[in-house]
Amino acid sequence: MMLEAPSRSHAIDLEGYAKAIVTYIDDDDYPMSVPADFRSGDSEASVVLDPISRPPDMHPGRRVTVIFSHIKPVEDFGYVDRRYLTVEGRLEPKGDVFEVKAERISGWDESVVPFFEYCERSVGRGRAYLESLSRTEGKEIQPRLPLLWKMFLATRAPFLTATVIPVLLGAAVARWQGYSASWFTAVALIGASLVHIGLNMLNDYFDSVSGADQMNVTPTPYSGGSRVLQYGLVSEKAMLGWGAGLMVAGCVIGVVLSVFRGPALLAIGGIGVLLAFFYTAPPLRLAYRGLGDLAVATGFGPIVVAGSYYVVARKLSIEALYASIPVAILVMLILYVNQVPDRNADALAGKNTVAVRFSREAILRGYAIAAAAAFLSVVIGVAIGLMPTLALLSLLPAPLAIVVYRGMRDNYDSPYGLMPAMSKNIALHGLVGTALTMAYFASAYFSG
Repeated sequence: MMLEAPSRSHAIDLEGYAKAIVTYIDDDDYPMSVPADFRSGDSEASVVLDPISRPPDMHPGRRVTVIFSHIKPVEDFGYVDRRYLTVEGRLEPKGDVFEVKAERISGWDESVVPFFEYCERSVGRGRAYLESLSRTEGKEIQPRLPLLWKMFLATRAPFLTATVIPVLLGAAVARWQGYSASWFTAVALIGASLVHIGLNMLNDYFDSVSGADQMNVTPTPYSGGSRVLQYGLVSEKAMLGWGAGLMVAGCVIGVVLSVFRGPALLAIGGIGVLLAFFYTAPPLRLAYRGLGDLAVATGFGPIVVAGSYYVVARKLSIEALYASIPVAILVMLILYVNQVPDRNADALAGKNTVAVRFSREAILRGYAIAAAAAFLSVVIGVAIGLMPTLALLSLLPAPLAIVVYRGMRDNYDSPYGLMPAMSKNIALHGLVGTALTMAYFASAYFSG
């Protein structure tokens, strides 16, 4: 990205550039820009310039920055083939032209480093600049966002579907079996959601402490954490406090519910909270030991569905536990796919996720087997009477799993190319979970 003290290995590659812009500060301290023709210099780390105009203060010894840039507009799309190169040095006379021997070179080529990765790699320099500016100005200068917007980003609230679906599914199974408690279900949903967003914040905190998120230069909207810590929007102390506070609030709601609905809820909720907390927290750090997928499947599957069912029916049910299987597998597959673009950074941080431990072929095969098992469980459940016949409607989104598989296969090593597959994988969980939930409610209505 940036080269200092150029050597022969740091050659200036001028291919593909048409013009150069020579910039400098003139004798009156005003910035000046002069277009110039150019060619490669005698050494690999120099460039020869023939300025189109020659202001009198463009003289030998003048320190300049030479900028080369290229961008290709695409109709109805934007821009592609973006790249730039800057060469810093001093003007040296070479006949009737100038030569600049590079003292510093920087640049970016979109074909080598995607734009979003380039931005992430620049975060450290940006924060260092703000820190130096803070020292110069004698006051803290940091990026600012409204508090509510920062909390929204930190909580990763759009992922709450992973909690909403199993809570509603548990209530739907209970309704199918003749039980109803809408107000308690609503309270349970609030409590579970608070635990979930608190978990998201604590995960970011512990991944920041371990260095996993800092090492990740290819985050996406679906992977790599919320990035609020890396961008300096929230301090680690605040993140820890917010996350812990939200989880405690969710636990308090769970305790209150257990008073009204039964003490077994404490055991169910307690297991869920422990799995959530120790997902990234020491000493267990389940995600770092390759057990994160199992923890997510258990927590957002049987634990939440059974807990929600218990809140309504005040007992446990084999039907509710069985109904959680496809939802548990599909929510696990969200994490399973989303950890693929993070695997290099995770490996450097010692976070040995499944994607770090196994090969591309094994991960692809694992996705296909798990997705097939999720849909097969619905067919078996209906066949043996543990699920209503209408549950077969949840098989309709199954072709989306094939789309996700192909997206993974074709873009396994391209974090940004994987984004459509990750998005569709989240949609798959949502569609199947919603279809199952509606199937139970509809079956209860028609049977009642």
